Amino acid sequence: MHHPASILKTAEANTFFMKSKLTVLIAFCLFSTVGFAQFSLGIKAGANIGKIDGKSFEDEFEYGYLLGAFLELGKGRLTIQPEVVFSQTQAKVDSNFKVVYQGAFNSAYNDEIKLNYLSVPVVLNYKLGSLLSVHAGPQFGILMDNNKTLFQNGQEAFDKGELSLLGGAQLKFSKIRVTGRYVVGLNNINDFDEKDKWKSQAIQVSLGLGL
Repeated sequence: MHHPASILKTAEANTFFMKSKLTVLIAFCLFSTVGFAQFSLGIKAGANIGKIDGKSFEDEFEYGYLLGAFLELGKGRLTIQPEVVFSQTQAKVDSNFKVVYQGAFNSAYNDEIKLNYLSVPVVLNYKLGSLLSVHAGPQFGILMDNNKTLFQNGQEAFDKGELSLLGGAQLKFSKIRVTGRYVVGLNNINDFDEKDKWKSQAIQVSLGLGL
């Protein structure tokens, strides 16, 4: 007989992967409509200033970094920009962690958490003028390394996938692009239990170069 918590976790996982497949399908449909449109390539780097919301973590932003590449498809005011981004999110475990997870945490855990993600954002750019554009879209992230020091017996703490929404603005000076974004996670990334829901958010500032 399955435990109710495990059934709930499985249902949430199935819902999450359905959303992920939908995101990929939408991206494919968008790409197919502009398959022969004008496009440009570029690279980017910058700061990923993030935090993890939840009773177990401190309510403050920590500095990480991001590196990536982008492809801008289309011509005119509205363009599509898929990207591949490697980013690091840092957070600090709060003193409440020991209260919430009495008997389950590893007494030798490190209170500084570093999570490395490979993310694929797909954003719509709308140009407001020759220099400024705004953008928004979904992002799917894959956790590259799971923290196994928080809980006993090396149990994994974080979900391997994350679905997010992002929005921001971009300034374009010839081949140089200055971008600011706000990214909010939609799913619970706590892969241990349901005692505390963990969701991420980040402010990203990057400098890009068109190739």
